[in-house]
Amino acid sequence: MNKTAQIKKNHQFIKFRKLVIVSILIGFLSAFLGISLKKITEYYEEIFFHEVSVNPIYYIIFPVFGLSVIYFLRQYLFKKKENKGIKEVFESTKTTKNLPSYKIPSHFINGLLTVVFGGSTGIEVSTVVATATIGSVAHEKENVFRQYKTELICAGVAAGVTALFSSPIAGILFAFEVISRKVTRAFVITNAIAVSIAFGLLFILKEEPLFAVSITTWHLKAIPYFILLGILAGMNSVYLTKCVLFFKSQFGKIDTHYYKIIIGSAVLSISLFFFPQLYGEGYHAIKDIFGNSADITLTVTLALTFIGILILKPIVTSITLASGGDGGVFAPSLFIGAFLGLLLASALNRFFHVNVIPVNFVIIGMAAVLSASIHAPFTAIFLVCGLTNDYTLFLPILAVCLISKYTAKTIYPYTVYSYAPNLTK
Repeated sequence: MNKTAQIKKNHQFIKFRKLVIVSILIGFLSAFLGISLKKITEYYEEIFFHEVSVNPIYYIIFPVFGLSVIYFLRQYLFKKKENKGIKEVFESTKTTKNLPSYKIPSHFINGLLTVVFGGSTGIEVSTVVATATIGSVAHEKENVFRQYKTELICAGVAAGVTALFSSPIAGILFAFEVISRKVTRAFVITNAIAVSIAFGLLFILKEEPLFAVSITTWHLKAIPYFILLGILAGMNSVYLTKCVLFFKSQFGKIDTHYYKIIIGSAVLSISLFFFPQLYGEGYHAIKDIFGNSADITLTVTLALTFIGILILKPIVTSITLASGGDGGVFAPSLFIGAFLGLLLASALNRFFHVNVIPVNFVIIGMAAVLSASIHAPFTAIFLVCGLTNDYTLFLPILAVCLISKYTAKTIYPYTVYSYAPNLTK
């Protein structure tokens, strides 16, 4: 081997070694951030939700207080710098624009405050943007990383999603399906290392699946009803997407930000008073569903409650975001899917006596609405299986996620991430 070839080989080895080291750091920091945000949010959301259950006056106080604090933090601590959510990550991967480091504390704090004080969204998008920023900041530190900007951003995102949902495969698939859309050797190396570190941290901390549920089996006779669930999930996801886009557009016309806070808080407070299930991420309501789904008998009152929740959830999520809250459509999609699945299964059992298994419809519904909302069916499959730590329903989830995605794309081709006003003109 001549000297030039040896030097080139040594340079490649040094570059590879540095890439491995930075991937380990990104994986650890992103996972630590994701786990910390999840734990802190769960802890305080439980406390605050208990308080509003005991003293309904807090339904009025908490939303206006939370949105006001977020506004003042953005004005004075973060110097009026805007948060655009995952669209910022897209901009960063497609242009020379980088994600500034302030987005790590900004999304962490604002995502936490939004959910804890009742904002009807989740911390997932806050985590994704914050962890993407970790990757973006890392890529700026060494010239050798300049060509791996997208890969390092995706490594942060993949580790963050892994930390939230205990599914390394979902983390990598989300980074691929939603952010990168392409696979390179560097992508495989950085993302595999990052999610391995994240999953290792979860193992050390003995993190349990978010939802404790027992799935025994599924029956071929349920396939036509699964197909129906997929179509309904696609339609509901389009309703969610259009609500988010519509209310953001309408609130964008209001010049005085405090008017947005007052309007948003009023809608949120009234909705939470009548439907406490809408408080925060709504995971407490999903856990109740899993605990009671087998014993639920559909009545007119219960059916109206479910329908009301399915109609209101996209609206209050959209208004939470439009009035200044930090978050996205991950948790709302899971929430809508769970209630949609339970409503359909209960209606089938009550009126058609088909004896489907309600918990199966809850889980498949969660995956189906998420798949349709972000146009990422494989992410949704492994994410929901990771949430329940059970792959019994893998095949029906796969089929229904594909049906829901293409139903949604047929009705409306955009997601809240891909929509841009100039695309429709």
